[in-house]
Amino acid sequence: QVQLVESGGGLVQAGGSLRLSCAASGRTFSSYDMGWFRQAPGKEREFVAAVSGNGGSTYYADSVKGRFTISRDNAKNTVYLQMNSLKPEDTAVYYCAAGPFDYGLGETRYDYWGQGTQVTVSS
Repeated sequence: QVQLVESGGGLVQAGGSLRLSCAASGRTFSSYDMGWFRQAPGKEREFVAAVSGNGGSTYYADSVKGRFTISRDNAKNTVYLQMNSLKPEDTAVYYCAAGPFDYGLGETRYDYWGQGTQVTVSS
């Protein structure tokens, strides 16, 4: 079992920055891919960014590429999402997720989810 706790959300003006953190419990953190997802009011949850277990590979949604950076510190069991040049359309609840890469599916299977942290960007 892995428990995930997000922090760092808040209210920021457009053009500003925030850094989200996600602290994970358990001794197998480095074996899991980690991802950030978000859900805006009235919209479906969408992928934001992901990082492989060793931190060597990262992936981003086109909407955040060049503005957001995902990273992880396996010694601290923590994954981060640095968000710069924030826009009002980035307003959402941001969720951290963890899971193994499923070679059968050819994608990460996110088995564990945090409770989310609210990010609000004012115009």
